[in-house]
Amino acid sequence: MAEGRFAPGHLGELTQVVPFDLVDAVLEETRRGQRRLRDLPSRVGVYFMLAMCLFPEVGYRLVWQKLTAGLAGLEVAQPTAKALRDLRRRLTAAPMRRLFEAVAGLLAQPTTRGVRFGPLRTVSFDGCSSIKIPDSVRNVDRFGPGSRGGYPMVELMTLVETGTRAVIAAVFGPTREGETAYARQLLHHLGPDMLVLWDKGFDANAFLAAVADTGAQLLGRLRANRRTPVLTRLSDGSYLSVIGAVPVRVVEARITVTCTGGTVFTGSYRLVTTLTDARRYPAQALVALYHQRWEHESAYYALRHTLGQGRVLRSGDPAGVEQEMWALLTLYQALRAVMVRAAESQPGIDPDRCGFTIALHTARDLVIGARGITAPTAGTDHVGVIGHRVLAGLLPPRRLRVSTRKVTSPISRYSERLDDGRPDTSRAVTGLDIVIVEPPQPLPALPTESRDDRNTAPAQRRRHRILALLQQDSTRLWRPRDIAAHFGDITMDTMYRQLSRWADSGLIHKIGPGLYTATTWAPNPLPGHKDR
Repeated sequence: MAEGRFAPGHLGELTQVVPFDLVDAVLEETRRGQRRLRDLPSRVGVYFMLAMCLFPEVGYRLVWQKLTAGLAGLEVAQPTAKALRDLRRRLTAAPMRRLFEAVAGLLAQPTTRGVRFGPLRTVSFDGCSSIKIPDSVRNVDRFGPGSRGGYPMVELMTLVETGTRAVIAAVFGPTREGETAYARQLLHHLGPDMLVLWDKGFDANAFLAAVADTGAQLLGRLRANRRTPVLTRLSDGSYLSVIGAVPVRVVEARITVTCTGGTVFTGSYRLVTTLTDARRYPAQALVALYHQRWEHESAYYALRHTLGQGRVLRSGDPAGVEQEMWALLTLYQALRAVMVRAAESQPGIDPDRCGFTIALHTARDLVIGARGITAPTAGTDHVGVIGHRVLAGLLPPRRLRVSTRKVTSPISRYSERLDDGRPDTSRAVTGLDIVIVEPPQPLPALPTESRDDRNTAPAQRRRHRILALLQQDSTRLWRPRDIAAHFGDITMDTMYRQLSRWADSGLIHKIGPGLYTATTWAPNPLPGHKDR
């Protein structure tokens, strides 16, 4: 342990993931180190913040007692709750945010089981808007009022490595901002070796294009009202399409699930991906892979309920909320790092089998005993006490099961669930039938290649002809297929790409999904209506 007044500054065995020199470097970088040696140094404050999230059920004084319980024989400070609050204010949120950025990121090695789809590492975007904060005036001013008179909420957006549930990056703020707005702030963390999964809440042309621009591949679910043109049918039942100016592949599947007890229900997926090679990435494999997106929900469950115990955060002001959120994320990532290291110590062990609850409670015991603070010496076991207990209590290999999502809060707008045939309790899946639904044949048929008009007269070029057609009836809403069928020498791929580019430049107007016109369009007034 550290000496003198720095002794209470530890996190048990997790101190090896967040070591003293890292904390000191962060404090120096953010200029939050103390100018004189106090009874409560800044380094101790950082570890106190992490311990505060490790023991959310007790107050400041009891958290301090747990940090110092194993320091027998040492004279340590006995601060009041006010002194510990002042320590938090002196630190600010900057060091906690920088500490999270230092420990966040990918945890799995290239050979770790269950983290890749072919050569690509699977990651996912998802938001969590169920983190409650105290209903103070300052919190309401910053984050907005709670829904239906409940607590105000923080919107947390994370990019997660699905195979390990490690947090690569995070951002949070008021719930009114929207998921895609927060996710855009994390796009710079994507790389060409990643496959990004997301649900239909992220189905937006601009967001899809922004992800594609990073070089990462994507696999996401489409909204029910999304219309995708069928450009080329592929051998596995999927088809090539285009969204905006991004070439994509669409997979539509009907899934029949049989559960124990004989319950049978049917659902459907409509997925979009930039993995356009059907032989290398079959449609059936993509449908099965999309289920990995739910690992993100498991990560939020561990963060919000197992670690945070579903409690309201402590901080009554926005600065404290920000500090506490970064500390909570740092602690979560430290626990995941220890769990992944334990799984990788035994070849073939999937990190999914490591129990977060076991790791959490072992870490709490080691903090109280002030054990395992320093790293082991060279040549000794690097798994540690937490890792050994996790390995001793490995969960069984993941089995197929269905678990109906339920909302127990009476103020939630999702408190009533529609009867869709799914069972009301979790059940094992005994049968899973995936049928790829092929798109219908379009009428009329279109050419397989577009006419090359680069050497034709300007009046006969595609742009001039299409603009002239749209101007003939400036109030008509044209679909790309109707325009392509009218001329008979343009493929759907070319048609969608050019209309999208012209709409982006303002040359024509996009009124809705797959609807274009020459001018800004408004519905005709009702008979008898007069403008006022």
